[in-house]
Amino acid sequence: MGRSKNNPLPAFDELGGVSSRTSLTAVTLVTSRFAKYKLGFIQSSSAPNLQRLIPKHQEDPLKKLKFIVSLTTSDNDYQMEQAVAAEEAAKRFGVEVQILYAENDAILQSQQLLKVIQSNTEAHPDGIIFEPVGGTAMPQVAKAAAAAGIGWVVLNREVEYISELRSTYKVPIFSISSDHEQIGRIQGSQISTLLPKKSGAVLLIQGPAENLAARQRTSGMYESKPADVQVKLMKANWTEASAYKAVSSWLKLSTSQQALIDVIAAHDDSMAIGARKAFHELTDADLRSRWLKVPFLGIDGVPKTGQAWVQQGLLYATIIVPTNTGRAIEILTQSLNTGTLPPAKTLTVPKSFPAVEELSNKRIPRSLAAKTI
Repeated sequence: MGRSKNNPLPAFDELGGVSSRTSLTAVTLVTSRFAKYKLGFIQSSSAPNLQRLIPKHQEDPLKKLKFIVSLTTSDNDYQMEQAVAAEEAAKRFGVEVQILYAENDAILQSQQLLKVIQSNTEAHPDGIIFEPVGGTAMPQVAKAAAAAGIGWVVLNREVEYISELRSTYKVPIFSISSDHEQIGRIQGSQISTLLPKKSGAVLLIQGPAENLAARQRTSGMYESKPADVQVKLMKANWTEASAYKAVSSWLKLSTSQQALIDVIAAHDDSMAIGARKAFHELTDADLRSRWLKVPFLGIDGVPKTGQAWVQQGLLYATIIVPTNTGRAIEILTQSLNTGTLPPAKTLTVPKSFPAVEELSNKRIPRSLAAKTI
């Protein structure tokens, strides 16, 4: 039943895939004659059952899939863990990855990715997996990638343009993100548990204002912290050095001397450690000692850094945020090899380290907290 006069197209199985009796040559002829073919996808108004990804292994069984992984910076423990997870997943699923670092520069990240997409000398990758530096998540770059037949995966960001691109281009386009508002809620719960009278003040070192993840983490923290806990905001740029600089500058102000701070919280572990380093370098021994008795809270919980710092007593607690590059590679590889489109959004689940309930044993005596300045 391969063909008939009334049905000149090759046979398709019940799932819409090419029948095992149909050769790749036949598929190529069909796509060039009846449909618009773009890097493994067939779109045809005359044959709706062709709305399906042609698995990449059927295009060229010997060709390895190649992905670009674009990360925000090489100066952050979580981003480095993302790189390690990507390389491990690449080995596990038999694909190639090239890792790029944007060094916290949105323009540089855009230029790096456009160079890959617009290259006339090197073969296009099969997919781009990236964590945006800027606030927009580069919709025009995403469109250029999709138009070139390149899969597009956004990490740790919820972006509105994904649904529009998925309806226009039949390539894998999706996001995998930490639940940043839930991360903030967990940090707020940690603060609540540490302050026995549900009152006091927190110094919050947050990520850049234009970064959606930073805004969501702050929003979540405000949602779950006790109403009587006051928050002083300070901005840094997801690195130890940026937090050290911000806190050091603040400590030079006379207003810092009057501040009563009970908890120091940061949007990631590296910034918490950067802040601690600034306090540690105070020349006044008594002032330094009092500051360093204040509990420091972080986020990310990488085993060799954040979790280790908690165990060493440098941080009171962190929040384990699962890496998502490995999961992105898994989903993208499966999509391209099986011809199925993945869900538009996947969320990972964060957790407190140690558990929030365990922090009740580490509550700050109110008499000590009030003397931290």
